Amino acid sequence: MNNREIIMEHYTSSPHRKELVLSDYQKIEVRSSQCVDHLFIYVKIQNGKISDAYFNGEACAIATSSCSILIDNILNKSIDEAKKIIEEFEKMIHDEPYCEEILKNATVFKDIIHQGNRKSCAYLPYQGLKQILKDER
Repeated sequence: MNNREIIMEHYTSSPHRKELVLSDYQKIEVRSSQCVDHLFIYVKIQNGKISDAYFNGEACAIATSSCSILIDNILNKSIDEAKKIIEEFEKMIHDEPYCEEILKNATVFKDIIHQGNRKSCAYLPYQGLKQILKDER
């Protein structure tokens, strides 16, 4: 699959998009200041690992697929591993050396550095997860 197909697959049929509100999950609401992207991200942390996560809301293909791919990458990861994924994504979108192996499918956004508005769309879910994990150890 090429990058566009991966993005569209995660946009149109993400297994992580759910219309639930589960109380035992940490929740964050993220909004773009530049467009209508508005996501709710839910993360369940058990025994120092991300045991489950999902999202809902309205967002463009870039923000939605970025959130779906992010969740793929963080499931069953430790807090430190999830923080490392965020760190590597930040490096990638700032055109710094990064580890493709850690980012897996999130590398579909590697060329987003040339599209300023789209950069904020792709980064939006990472900002939310970063807030959730801020106080986690």
